[in-house]
Formats: sequence, C-alpha cells, structure tokens
Amino acid sequence: MELNLIAIAFGDITWILLAFLLGFIANLVGLPALVGFLVAGFSLGFLGADSGETLQQMADLGITLLLFTVGLKLELKSLLRAQVWGTTLLHMSVITLAFGFLIVLLGVVGLSIFSELTLAQSILLAFALSFSSTVFVVKVLESRGEVTSQHGRTAIGILIVQDLIAVLFIVLSSGKWPSIWALLLLLLIPLRFVLIFLLRKAGHGEVLILFGLALALGGAQVFELVGVKGDLGALISGVLISGHYKAKELADSLLGFKDIFLVGFFLSIGINSELELQLVLVGLVLVPLIILKLILFLKLLMVFRLRARTAVFASINLSNYSEFGLIVASIVVANQWLDAQWLVVLVVALSASLLLGAPLAKYSNSIFRRYRGELRSWQSSVRLPEDRPIDTHGASIAIFGMGRVGTGAYDEMEKSYPSSVIGIDHDTRLVEGHVEQQRFAITGNPADPDFWEKVESNEPFDLVLLALPNVGATMAAVNLLRELNYPAEIAAVVSYADDARVLTEHGVQAVYNIYSAAGSGFAEHVLNRNPSAAEN
Repeated sequence: MELNLIAIAFGDITWILLAFLLGFIANLVGLPALVGFLVAGFSLGFLGADSGETLQQMADLGITLLLFTVGLKLELKSLLRAQVWGTTLLHMSVITLAFGFLIVLLGVVGLSIFSELTLAQSILLAFALSFSSTVFVVKVLESRGEVTSQHGRTAIGILIVQDLIAVLFIVLSSGKWPSIWALLLLLLIPLRFVLIFLLRKAGHGEVLILFGLALALGGAQVFELVGVKGDLGALISGVLISGHYKAKELADSLLGFKDIFLVGFFLSIGINSELELQLVLVGLVLVPLIILKLILFLKLLMVFRLRARTAVFASINLSNYSEFGLIVASIVVANQWLDAQWLVVLVVALSASLLLGAPLAKYSNSIFRRYRGELRSWQSSVRLPEDRPIDTHGASIAIFGMGRVGTGAYDEMEKSYPSSVIGIDHDTRLVEGHVEQQRFAITGNPADPDFWEKVESNEPFDLVLLALPNVGATMAAVNLLRELNYPAEIAAVVSYADDARVLTEHGVQAVYNIYSAAGSGFAEHVLNRNPSAAEN
C-alpha cells in the first residue's frame, strides 16, 4: 500500500507521523502506545484538526475488530470459575457504588464540576471508571510470558467478563428493540459447523485474515439488519468459532489490523476533546481512586481462595482505567446522558493510570517479596486444587516450558534418563495434553517463589532447562533461582545472540540459540539419514 493511500485513510500524513512518533516514545518509556495516540489526538485537536468521517469509520472498525477478538478468546469454562465471574461482578458493583458516592461527595464539598452531576450521571461516570484496560494488561502479560499463568488467566478472565458487560451496556444503550427477524439469529448456532469448516480450510495466510474480517464485519452487519447493535454481532461471531485450535491463530493474524484501526479511535477521542486545565486536574483527582480498585481486587481474589502471589499480581495488573471505559463513556456522551467534557476527564485519568500502572507491573515481583509475609496472612487457609503441594516423584531434571522445544527436550532427556524428567508449564490445558500422552507434566511457573515452596522433594533438581516463550520470562526465572541460591545447573533457550550474552552474564551455564542451531541440526539430521551424501 502506497504511503499516499495510507495518508488518505487518515486524512493527512501528519496524523500518522505524529501518532507513530508519540506511540514510539510511549513504548520507549515502557508505556502502552495508546497513551501516545491519545496525546497525538489532543495535539491535533489543539492544532485545529478535524477528525472527519473517515477517521470515525476507522474508529468504529477498530471497536468491531476488538469485540470480535474478545469473542475469539472467550472460553466459557474459564469464565465459569467463581474467582473470575464472582470477583468481576462484585468488584464492578462495589466500585460503581463507591466511586459514585465519592463523586457525589466531591460535588457536595464544593467542587463545581462535580456538583453539576446528577446521581444517575455520577453512577454512569463511576461505571465507566470500573473497567480495567484489556490492551494494557494483555501487553504486560505477553511481555513477561505470563498470559497462561494462573494470575494471567485470572486477570484475562476478569477482563473478558468486564468486556461482555460493556458490550451488553452498548447494546442496551441503543434504545432500539430488535425486529421480529432477530429470531433468525438463532440459526447462527448450527452455522458454527460451517464456519469451523471454513476456518480449518482457510490456511495460514491472507485467506485466513480475509475470513476473519468477513466474519467480524459480516456478523456486525447482519445484527444491524435485524435491529440489534452490530457490536454484539461482532462479539457473537467470534464466540461461534472460539475454542477451535485455529481461533488463536486468527486472533493473532488480526491483531495488527485491530491495533491500527483502534489508533483511529484514540485519535478521534483526542481530536474531538477540548483539553482544559480544569479537566486535566479533575482527571488527575480520579487517579488515586485506583488504590481502592487494587485493594478490593486483592481482597476479593483472596476471598475466592487464590494464593497471595496470584492475587497480588492479578490485582496490580488490573489496577488501571480502561479503553473500554472510554468506549462506554463515548456511548454515554453520544446519547447526551453526560457532557462531553467528562470524556476528556476519563482520557486524562486513563493515561495517568497507565503511567502509574507500568512501573507497578514492572516491579510486582519486588513488591510481593517485600510484603510477602503480611500478604500471605490475608490468604485463605483453604487451597484451590492448583495451589496444593507438588510432588515431583524425585525427578532430577526439570524442563520449564512444554511447547515444541520443551517437548522435544523432554523426549530426548527421557530416553537417556528414564523416570528422572519432569515437564512444567503454566498452561494447564497444555499440561493436560502432555499427561494424556503419558508424559510426567505438572503446572508451574519458574518465576513464582511459591512454586518452589510447593515442590515436595527431598533433593532439589540437578538440572533446570528453561524453554520459555521469551527472554523476559527466562530472565525472571533466572533471577529468582539466583535469589533463592538454588543449586541446580541452569540451561536456557534463546532466539537471539544478544539474549544469549545477557543470560550468560547472569550465570546461565548453557544457552542454546534455536535459530542459529537449526541449520546445523537440519544438516546433521540429513547426513545421519544419508551418510553417502557427505562422501559425494
């Protein structure tokens, strides 16, 4: 696509350059790029730019794809856990009422901007503040390799329930009753089998992407035709194929499209907002309320019997304001239930909460270790099944990360050291698959201090192999093992030469670069099968 065509899509080449520059700077300082995009929108609005119809269409498309990908990741089994749906519903209810009361109180004590709000408007504003940022949390978990960890799955489950509540609000806020033809939407249930067939046959390239776009946009359009909000159609379209093994691949394929179109949403929010000093100050006043969100998440998760560490990590990740809150607020403003100035306040509060949340997430391990004793005194004495003591059956070799590389290492080690190898991964479903294939595998996270406390073994492991998804997760595990003075030899897998150097400097005895070694391994495999080829 030529640069001038991209410029047309955004209305002006200045927009895309400014969005890139500020998003790039945000990433450099450890913040989500969306903070930079919001600042870019404010800057463009200050310069007198007009969002126009094209940018608004991009924003709508970004929200549609966001909801579609939420549907793709929807796992009813994970959402049915009490610690997920129970925590979400209780937390949102308490926060909405508590924040609503505080907003009314701020008006009573004389802050004029709050005194203008009715009780209903205060509750709506508090409701928008009760959401946590899906984009921020997922990015943090991905960077640390903790998406499938217990605290990662718990946090994402809570976010999905929140997102579903947001979609329900968006649908109900339209004020339109569906037509009688909406009953035909029930035919989508048997249509799932056709969609799964198409998904399976779509391959892995551009056809798969086009299938996803067609399903997301087509589903939204079908729902609109029968008088139901298209956002719900996008979500349901994703749900129809969720659970299939290619649903994750489709979500990953659409990630770039979703992100680039959501840039339009964040830019339009900023451009259409009049940034005033008073509104900035009010937004900053709302930031300390995040502490209440954190404490309530922590208490509720522990009430639902999560370990202290799991509860702390999930709570820290969820302690922020949300882009879904902005979407909800934009609907409220569009319906004229709330003045547009409050959208500016929420943008400021969201940006500031992410500025605060980034370092909190980065140092969550240190925070937990510092207050570990006190925090563990809060946790329930009754453990969830996944938190009970672990028996390693005397295994001397532990392989963390049971993906393709870890599985291959397990099988080779088991040949040489039968009944001495244990595979460990924080993805429960992956572990269950290995157990079905007669491998000795358990759920665990090498960067979790409590994991090492739960391990029941007379002797520590002699060898720890780290086949983790990224160097950040590997480094976290290495640092913890060194802190614990764990006596095992440590080996790790990396993808880049500079990562290998860093791990070696931190005391990893054996580092294996899977890409640099792939060629030699391939050649060795061929020559072993055909020794005469080397002679010729």
